[in-house]
Amino acid sequence: MHFGLSEEQRAIVETTRAFVENELYPHEAEVERTGVLRRDLIEEIKAKAMAAGLYAANMPEDVGGAGLDTLTWLLYEKELGRANYALHWTCVARPSNILLAGTPEQREKYLYPCMRGETWDCLAMTEPGAGSDLRGMKATAVRDGDDWVLNGTKHFISHADIAGFAIVFMATGEEETPRGKRKQITAFFVDKETPGFTVRDGYRNVSHRGYTNAVLEFDDCRLPASQVLGEVHKGFEVANSWLGATRLQVAATCLGRAERALGHAVDYAAQRQQFGQQIGKFQGVSFKLADMATELKAAELLTLEAGWKYDEGSVTDEDMAMAKLKATEMLAFVADEAIQIHGGMGLMDELPLERIWRDARVERIWEGTSEIQRHIISRALLRAVGG
Repeated sequence: MHFGLSEEQRAIVETTRAFVENELYPHEAEVERTGVLRRDLIEEIKAKAMAAGLYAANMPEDVGGAGLDTLTWLLYEKELGRANYALHWTCVARPSNILLAGTPEQREKYLYPCMRGETWDCLAMTEPGAGSDLRGMKATAVRDGDDWVLNGTKHFISHADIAGFAIVFMATGEEETPRGKRKQITAFFVDKETPGFTVRDGYRNVSHRGYTNAVLEFDDCRLPASQVLGEVHKGFEVANSWLGATRLQVAATCLGRAERALGHAVDYAAQRQQFGQQIGKFQGVSFKLADMATELKAAELLTLEAGWKYDEGSVTDEDMAMAKLKATEMLAFVADEAIQIHGGMGLMDELPLERIWRDARVERIWEGTSEIQRHIISRALLRAVGG
């Protein structure tokens, strides 16, 4: 296996990093202080991202994206991950690739406006009573003639306030399985202005300030059959086919933030003087740096290997689970140790460390908790020996 970057990959990394440092870093303090990402700022940075070829770069060339392979896409995500999440997700948006599962008509209505930066998409699965157990969702869609009628509530729905539409997963029936009855799920496109569909403000979040969440309510929300994404009762199949790499995306953005935190810690340890010498010469600090760098490298290798295997067609669920688990747990460790090295200054908002530390907490929860990742990994180990 060759571990070096190609010239194209190196150029993408350098371009993305320069954009993040020059166009996103200067606005972090404002977003962190206010918790708001101004619309005029979104439009300003979005235009620059489009001019740089970074907007929607995750998508295939035939729909207007950069056509990056998975490994290169993860390198790009890693660089974006250095910055405040709201800034890089909103202003350098990467539309969900589940939009590629749509019909030609659905692509025209939903995918291409996202590619042009005219709107954003959001995904709605989680409910107050159904997080990790998505089969436990209670929100339903019932067929009524040629239409579907949706009822129920979704919450923790990221950036639904600015999205022009939601891709909503609803229970649409039940099927018999060897383990008993199991709910069938269907995915729907729901436009913001659809009667019976309400978007309410969500919860205040300690992580990712400016990156909002919302509560979606459906009260006899009627949709034509043309709004079904994929096949009826096949919502999980659609999600599994098109959303598999999102855990790798989380892992990659964690790498970027951890690298930034480690960089601050190394610089501080080399410059800060205590007891007549640089604090980096004390083993209490230098060993921390060594452990941080080692954990970061291990997480990076797991993540990039999983991306490489994704492109080769050999990636497994446990590969992606290991990458997500290791990278998110590693970020929490690195952020905490970076603050410890800085002492009290690490908790001040003059540095990005307290933000990185706060933001790290949600990474072990969304896109599958650490416990879910461990379940996926252990299940694969046990199944291999008939367990």
